[in-house]
Amino acid sequence: MIDDQDIKEKDLKDLDNICDECLDKDESVSQNLILTGFKLCNSCRISKTIFPI
Repeated sequence: MIDDQDIKEKDLKDLDNICDECLDKDESVSQNLILTGFKLCNSCRISKTIFPI
């Protein structure tokens, strides 16, 4: 059986506003996580869009 507490802690870890690429803390990280499914700040998102490699 899955414990609800484990699920809540895991979800809160995803919403810590820390970018996976540059490791900076930014409010746009949680917004981009909801919109695209990736934990990227706006700066890294734009650079990944222009240079996708």
